[in-house]
Amino acid sequence: MSTLTRVISSAVDVSDDALRVRLADGREISAPLAWFPRLNTATQEQRNNWRLFGAGEGVHWAAVDEDVSVSGLLRAS
Repeated sequence: MSTLTRVISSAVDVSDDALRVRLADGREISAPLAWFPRLNTATQEQRNNWRLFGAGEGVHWAAVDEDVSVSGLLRAS
């Protein structure tokens, strides 16, 4: 029997080349911004305007209609 652990984000940073998500347990994961075309072409102001959803299980950018699952990002990294 396996138990599932929720992966919760606590902070997000989007630079010109990477998406970085800090997890509540202290880990940090990152992925190339090229994996997220909407964020890649967004302005820095749009990239900085994010909100957590699902108690931190995902990140949403309303201005560019982008959602990123933290567990999906962790699996892909």
